[in-house]
Amino acid sequence: MEPQLYVNFGLGFKERQSFNPRSSRRHAILVDVGGIGTVRSIRLDPNNRPGDFTCHADAFRSRAEAEAVAEAWCQGTPGAVRSKFGRLSRLIFSGLPFGFGKTNKLAHHLEEIYQLAAIETAELSFALSEKPFLSLVVPVYNAPDRYLDELLRSFRRQMAGTVELILSDDASPSSTTQAWLDKAAEFEDVIVVRNPVNRGIAETTNSGIAVATGEWIALLDHDDAIAPSALALIRATIERNPGVEFLYTDEVVTDGRLTPTSLMAKPAYDPVLLSGVNYINHFSVYRAERLRAIGGLRPGFEGSQDYDLLLRYLADLTDDQVIHLPYPAYWWRRDGRTYSRQNMGPSTDSARRAMKEAYGRRGDDVEIVPALTDTLHKVEFLRLRDALPKLSVIIPNKNGLPLIQRCLSDLMEKTDYPDFEVIIIDNGTTDPAVLSLYDQMTKRHDNISVDIEPAKFNFSRAVNQGIAKARGEHFLLLNNDISVIDPSWMKEMVACLAYEKAGIVGAKLLYPNDKIQHAGVIAGFGGLAGHWYLNRSANFPGPMNRLHVRSSMSCVTGAAMLISGDCHAEIGAFDEENFPVAYNDVDYCLRAYRAGWRVIWTPFACLHHHESATRGSEKSPENKVRFEREKDNLRRLHRTTHFVDPASSPLHSRDRSNPELQKLDHLPQARHWLPKH
Repeated sequence: MEPQLYVNFGLGFKERQSFNPRSSRRHAILVDVGGIGTVRSIRLDPNNRPGDFTCHADAFRSRAEAEAVAEAWCQGTPGAVRSKFGRLSRLIFSGLPFGFGKTNKLAHHLEEIYQLAAIETAELSFALSEKPFLSLVVPVYNAPDRYLDELLRSFRRQMAGTVELILSDDASPSSTTQAWLDKAAEFEDVIVVRNPVNRGIAETTNSGIAVATGEWIALLDHDDAIAPSALALIRATIERNPGVEFLYTDEVVTDGRLTPTSLMAKPAYDPVLLSGVNYINHFSVYRAERLRAIGGLRPGFEGSQDYDLLLRYLADLTDDQVIHLPYPAYWWRRDGRTYSRQNMGPSTDSARRAMKEAYGRRGDDVEIVPALTDTLHKVEFLRLRDALPKLSVIIPNKNGLPLIQRCLSDLMEKTDYPDFEVIIIDNGTTDPAVLSLYDQMTKRHDNISVDIEPAKFNFSRAVNQGIAKARGEHFLLLNNDISVIDPSWMKEMVACLAYEKAGIVGAKLLYPNDKIQHAGVIAGFGGLAGHWYLNRSANFPGPMNRLHVRSSMSCVTGAAMLISGDCHAEIGAFDEENFPVAYNDVDYCLRAYRAGWRVIWTPFACLHHHESATRGSEKSPENKVRFEREKDNLRRLHRTTHFVDPASSPLHSRDRSNPELQKLDHLPQARHWLPKH
């Protein structure tokens, strides 16, 4: 039989909104009517030619009845379910194919996203072809039947044209697993590879890759599942972006019953973040030809074999060849049984060996050491140890004796950087104590100079004046209200310039009470720009622990900003006219970002910031007018009202420092780190 199912989403029955399962003698069709009535009606054409058939339909009178039946199954009393529904172990209800139990806020949010995806992908049409578009390769070893059932079911409900599922068994001794694989092999689009001896996950995966016939290959784990509409969205994204060599998606972390516990809403492709944590992980889609050319997975990196593969595969790709699809396409079951969870030490060692090799292939001699989380990573560039460049530290100031005194003292006595000069740009100090401090410090230290010129405060002008006088290779902007915590902070900021195309580096700043003041600036927050994770504890890890490692941002604060000489030579001066006081750092960073320079934030350079202690109130009529003008300039020049920062997720709100998942009216588009011109 070859049934055709038509779904009416409110515009009548259309061919492009019909579904044609593979030819088979038996079919079970589950129609998700949805909690909000997305599906208006359905039409079933049982066959495309004459023949005998029987059809049986069941419906639940209420959601409560459906949940009661599902709970009976989940609690181990499946008899009633089997008598009516065969081998049904879970139900799909309201678009959310997770196990039943107590719902949560995340589950409801995912339900909304998946319903949007169902509507949007209903307009797509993919022809069946002889050669699969995508091969899904799954290494299998003694997997529970329930896990394999859920994986297969999640694959069977995809509508993306010709796709194949390859199950590569690592000589599982379980007779139950072998029997399940025998049944799965009956499906035309499922290929079972039997490896005669146990060789580990890398070789078993490679056996699956060897028989894959798809142009693209994705790797799945045997205990995970695919989200609704995922393959259709992946295929549509790749077809719309023909130059892409690699795609990755967001993923849902679940418990053992596939109930969502958290969402990994990822940034656009960021090799700096990838050097600290494998944030890409699942769903990774590789071009088959390139994947085979690098030899697939390598044995000897157990627990981090996928990290090693990513580092080798992405090594010489440009940012525009990597695309991020911000859609929760993968369900990652974390029940503590994985090798990496049970063998964290060896897995971490494998990751660091892979990273050291990856940088070695690029010509960098590095050491990989623990980050703020011991199992994450920090790259130490060894070539910088004996070749640190001269820095010019530029400090705007006026009066404020306690602040400038502490700032200069910390630079001279608490900073271990060997070669820097300090240039103070003073716009009219009148305090005799500050003038006396200048005199003492310049006599005591030949690397300190002071330029005093009475003028209205203009941060951009002060920076430009300081850079014009600078003799250093790079320029470090520093507020006068900064105090030092760690002596090596300046070395760390310079080290970040070793990343490819790094042009600007920002530090981690804490309020005096050790709450976070700066962990990066997100352009578009509030329609303008803002710091994220304000007032969280000093060691707050952030999403995916990314605040414990280096990462790329679109912007960092000018309170402690290192600008490379090459970046400044291309980007030019700070904008004195449009941004004299506020948003000058955001403007400069966005100009550098759009020119292709990388802006990096590091938690390993940590300072205290007594924010804007000497600037004066923004509440005076004159300052309020000026501030509103600067906000208008930022919106006009950088379109921040609609800017979705590549460092953040389009699934998140842009109205608060601690972003939350927002309600969407459409699915966000796939994206590169830099916008297409």
